[in-house]
Formats: sequence, C-alpha cells, structure tokens
Amino acid sequence: MAGMGKRMRPHTLMTPKPLLPIAGKPIVQRLVEDIAKVCDQAIDEVAFIIGPSFGKQVEEELVKVAENLGAKGTICYQHDPLGTAHAILCAESALEGNVIVAFADTLFKADFTLDAEKDGILWVKQIEDPSAFGVVKLNESGEITDFVEKPKEFVSDLAMIGIYYFKDGANLKQELQYLIDNNIIKGGEYQLPDALKNMTEKGLRFAPGEVEEWLDCGNKNATVETNQRVLEFNRNTALIATSAKVNQAVIIEPCYIGENVVIEKSIIGPHVSIHSNTTISNSVIENSIVYANTSLKNVNLTNSMIGNFVKLDHGQKIASIGDYTTEN
Repeated sequence: MAGMGKRMRPHTLMTPKPLLPIAGKPIVQRLVEDIAKVCDQAIDEVAFIIGPSFGKQVEEELVKVAENLGAKGTICYQHDPLGTAHAILCAESALEGNVIVAFADTLFKADFTLDAEKDGILWVKQIEDPSAFGVVKLNESGEITDFVEKPKEFVSDLAMIGIYYFKDGANLKQELQYLIDNNIIKGGEYQLPDALKNMTEKGLRFAPGEVEEWLDCGNKNATVETNQRVLEFNRNTALIATSAKVNQAVIIEPCYIGENVVIEKSIIGPHVSIHSNTTISNSVIENSIVYANTSLKNVNLTNSMIGNFVKLDHGQKIASIGDYTTEN
C-alpha cells in the first residue's frame, strides 16, 4: 500500500487510500478482516508496506488494525516505486511460513476456506472482459499453469484480484530476490507474476480461490460502488450509531450513520455512509460517502464523495470534494 493513490485525489491528498473509510471502517481494515475470515488459523503478524511519508499517526492506526486481530503489526517501507515484486520483498522479515499477500485497494466477498496445505492459492474472479487484467490459465485438474497480463486474445476469464496465499514464504522471498538480482524488469518494474511463473515452472502447484465479488477502490466511482455493496452485505447489521440524532428526516436503508452525526429535515439513502460528527440539513443524498466533521446544507447529491471538514451550502450535483473545502 505504498502508492500515492493519485486516481483517488483529492481524497488521498491527506489520507492514504487504504485508510479511507468504507461504511465506517478503513479499506485496509476491511481487507485484513475479510482475509482472516477465510483463514482456518490465527494470524500472527500483519506487515504493512507503505511509503516513507505516510507519517507516525498512520503507522499507529495500521498497527492497531493488526492488534485488533490479536496479531503483531509491522511497518515496512518501500522507498522507490519499483513494482509489486520489489514492494513485497520490502517485508522480507515477514516472508516465513504461511503467507498471504494482498494489495490494499481491493475488497472481496468469498465463500471458501483457505486450504493451507496447497502450495499456493490465487484469489480470482470470473469476468466478462479479461483484456484489461492479469489472468490465470488452468489445466484439466484445475491447477494454475500460467499467468498472462492483459491478454489481447482470449486465454482465460479468471482475473487475479491481487490476493495470494503461499505455503512457504521463504520460497516466495527467494524468487522475488532472484528477479532483483538478475534485473528481470518489465515496464521499468519488478513484477510479482514473473516470480509466480518461475515457481510453477519449478513444480509448485497453485490453485484458484474464486471469489463471489471483487470490489475495487481504485477511483471515486469504484469506491462509491464498493460502499454500496458493503452496505448491502451488512444490511442485517446495526449500522446507525446510537449517538446519531435524526430529526424530521428519512433514512432509506442500508446506510451507515456514524457517531454524533446530526441529520435534520433530509432524506438519506439508500447506500449512503456518513461518518462521525457530520451535520446534514435540508438535503437529499443517495449512493454517496460523506466523511467526518463535515457540514452539508441544502444539497442534492448522488454518486458523490465528500471529504473531512467540508462546508457545503447549496448544490445539486455529482461531487468529489476533498478535505477542508468550503463552498457557499
């Protein structure tokens, strides 16, 4: 999660993308918790690979995500953006025993339990147009035999979603180091699929772990859609804080309403997340994310993301507004 999140600006100018909340929880926290659900054993350590400029507060929040699962939290730095293989190797001290690698801009819903006896498992999703993704090829036994990046001709419709299990983390570390030692670069970067291909050629057997839903958080529209799906997944969970005050307003569920939110004379929902200490009045909002300590008056919003400490009075639009913005 060392990238700058440029496609999510202005929301990532002050908050790293994986820490942006979706229905009250940071993306990376949801991802770690979802992975924990498919594991049949306790997680000992969560290593977060971040940029060196994220700051102490961010690092403390990440360590807390791990500790909430009873795991040790470790902060690792990728100082130069040299690709996925290079990034993973920045956490080489954690690459021992059973290892799961995940890129922190994606969420998923799965109905399988990880088989730790497999050499490796790659989370995949069947998609209609695989030409924009890395895909895997399977043999007749259902084992992964090849990895193809953005195929121009159809070879498979199983796209890699960016989550991988390895039975032997030390073996993965060795293959990643091999790429760097031998300067095996594509597009100016060291790529994880090259290490995966080397591992299969040496006889390791990888199996697909097919997910029901693959939820992207790469840009504003995708994140708003992911918020919608997460709210639907948790429709039967209490999503409205007891400290929230709703006066002469209608809440069309599912919605997440955070602590100390005040909503007056408004229609909210469906599929809206409003985070703590935000005030909304005389407004209609649907299918949107509103972050903390924000004040919205007389607005009509859909498919929008509104940052922290925003003051917005009047407006009927699809909006993407960063932190500390004031519009009258």
